[in-house]
Amino acid sequence: MPVFLIPQIGRRYYLEPCYYLFIGKRGPKPKGKVEIKWSANFAYALGLLATDGYVSVDGRHVTLTSKDEEQLDNFCRCLNIQVKLSTKSNGNGDLCGHVQFSDTLFHNFLCSIGISGAKSKTIGAVKIPNRYFFDFLRGSFDGDGSFYSYMDSRWEASFMFYTVFASASKKHISWLRTEIKRRLGINGHITQNANRTVFQLKYAKHESLELLPSIYYGNSAICLSRKRMKVDRVLRMAGLNNSCPGGEIG
Repeated sequence: MPVFLIPQIGRRYYLEPCYYLFIGKRGPKPKGKVEIKWSANFAYALGLLATDGYVSVDGRHVTLTSKDEEQLDNFCRCLNIQVKLSTKSNGNGDLCGHVQFSDTLFHNFLCSIGISGAKSKTIGAVKIPNRYFFDFLRGSFDGDGSFYSYMDSRWEASFMFYTVFASASKKHISWLRTEIKRRLGINGHITQNANRTVFQLKYAKHESLELLPSIYYGNSAICLSRKRMKVDRVLRMAGLNNSCPGGEIG
């Protein structure tokens, strides 16, 4: 029967079998590159993305930039993806390593938990399961955190050290502070850098000793090794190298 003679209401039922006959049925929905399944490593990778990552506004691209190749390798390992490492110039003209991949499902997931495009100054709370919060925090520390020590000249033989988290978003830093206090009962304090462009959440010596064992809860926890070794070296200098589970940090 010619198509123009088929009643309008029944045309779909006549044409649909013909479409499947010549074109074939639609296949399954495409799978994402990243398996969205919570684990310690998955949460750590999200901590890296929340600090050093970029979630494109195009709805599909995810990028992580770092001067440490180990960090990029750890990121890919945690997400169980194989992505070519390349380099690009940062804002200061220096070359940094980066990985980029396209995954619409993972991109949408990141946005749904609070890690979205143009996040630097707007990121706030991130929806992380309670059991994986400190894995996320370790990723955040390896991304934009720092650890430093010095001799305090105000007192004799006073060795001080600080654990620091940084973000251009005060909302995010305040959220981190609230979540850490809820779990460990330590307060920390928030400062800004000289240019007042970055907020810093700092924990001094005694509170660091409460915090570090939760971040580095064993030698199996994936992390940036140079930063962990620095923490371990400072703790040894302070005679506190056995403060974390499993012995030394590093």
